[in-house]
Formats: sequence, C-alpha cells, structure tokens
Amino acid sequence: MKVSIIIPTYNEEKVIRDCLESLDQQTFKDIEVIVVDDGSTDNTKELIAGVKLLTQQHKGPGEARNLGAKEAKGEILVFVDADMTFDKDFIKDLVDPIIKGESKGTFSKEEYVSNYQNIWAKCWNINRGISNPKMQGKNYPDTQKVFRAILKSEFEKVGGFEAGGHYTDDWSLSEKLGYNATVSGGKFYHKNPDSLIEVFSQAKWVAKRPYKLGAIGFLVALIRSFLPASLMIGLLKSIIYLTPQFLIFKIIYDLGIFIGILEYMFFGKGAK
Repeated sequence: MKVSIIIPTYNEEKVIRDCLESLDQQTFKDIEVIVVDDGSTDNTKELIAGVKLLTQQHKGPGEARNLGAKEAKGEILVFVDADMTFDKDFIKDLVDPIIKGESKGTFSKEEYVSNYQNIWAKCWNINRGISNPKMQGKNYPDTQKVFRAILKSEFEKVGGFEAGGHYTDDWSLSEKLGYNATVSGGKFYHKNPDSLIEVFSQAKWVAKRPYKLGAIGFLVALIRSFLPASLMIGLLKSIIYLTPQFLIFKIIYDLGIFIGILEYMFFGKGAK
C-alpha cells in the first residue's frame, strides 16, 4: 500500500531539512512526501526540494493537513511535524498494522526528545511529569486521539480534520470517526522548545483552545497559570528534580499560558 506523508510547515527553516533527510532514508520505499507550507515568512519554502510542495495562506496545521490529504495518492496517510526526525524503520513499523488489516489508524509511543540535552527542552518534559528523554510517560495508554497514520478512505469518510485553528485540531479526526488510533511501532524524535522565547511562544499557542466545562475550565486554567501558583509549583519541582532552572521555566511557561487563554477568551484568536 502506498503511503503519503504530509508535513505542515510554518517558519520551519531550522528543522525542515533534517526532517526530510530522515524520511529519505526510510526502509519503506513506496512513499510520497507532501509539504504544505502554511504561509511561512522565513526561508522554509526555499529549503524544500525533491518532494511535492503545496502552499496556502496562514490558516493553521489542520487546514494544511487537509490540503495535503486532498492531493495525496497513497492509500495510507501519515501526518508528521517539521521538527521531527525518524528512525529508518519508522514508516514500516508505523503502518504495518494497517497493511495487515489489524487497524484503521495508528500512532507510536516510541517518541523521544531530540534536544533533551538543552535545559529548557528538559524542563518542558519535567513540566509534563517526565524525567527522561521520552515524550510519553510509562503509563501512556495504547490508544490515543492523535493519528500518525490512517487509511485515506477513513480520513475522507469524515471530511478530514476540523480546521478551526486550535491546538487540538488534530484531535478532531478521532472525535468525528468515533474511535482512537491504536499503538504500533516506529521510533521517532521530536524537538521540545529550547529557548525561553520558544517556551513562551509555544505555551501561548497551546493555551489557545476550547476547555472542558467552558467558562469554569478557563477559570481553572487561569488560576493554575497565575503567578503565585507558578512560583509554588516551580519551586517544588525544582527541588524534586534537582533542576533549579525549572523555576524560571515555569514562570515563563505559565505566563504564556495565561496570556494565551486571555487572548482566546476575549479576541477568539485560535492557535495557528
């Protein structure tokens, strides 16, 4: 079964070449790679060669993925990010259950932080309660909302992702299908934010989404990201993980969350 790999990009000049090079080294060869540039203002597009390039105005990754899927020729769609790199058997292991008819869509838990040696990337994991280079904790479930691979026929059946410009756009596929992705193999690497500017920017992006329980959910999130709570949690985790820099990280991260929530509440600006 042919596999179409779809990569949305938005100002990814620092990482896109490593991503494409690792995909070029895959042992599974019946693939096409489609990059959908989501209105980059840097040199991302100039660095893309040897793969299909589509472009759109800045609308967010959900719409970029849908555009890529529309042009895809593969029977299986694989969705990855521009700041990922991959083990040579990643695609083979990821899609194997689909090819065998054991699953309609898969994800992998073998996800590692590629820049874990950076203190702020390490703090990002600590903030999630993980004290090692893996992206998921040891009790991470064997099903989840985010599909890495899915049959194109299943994707098209529900019209793809909801393209609302939210951090949770990629959850919308499972919600429309009524089932989650199942676990498969496939080792890959993902960058965490590795500067305080990136930490702030990414946190603000993450915060711009709907919350459970509506207004109550927004209020709880605001309280959790308010400065007194940041100081208390930041200091506690700094001691537990023997990482004093985490206190600074937590203040910057929660400031991004706090501002992102307010922007979403009052201006309706979703994450793109």
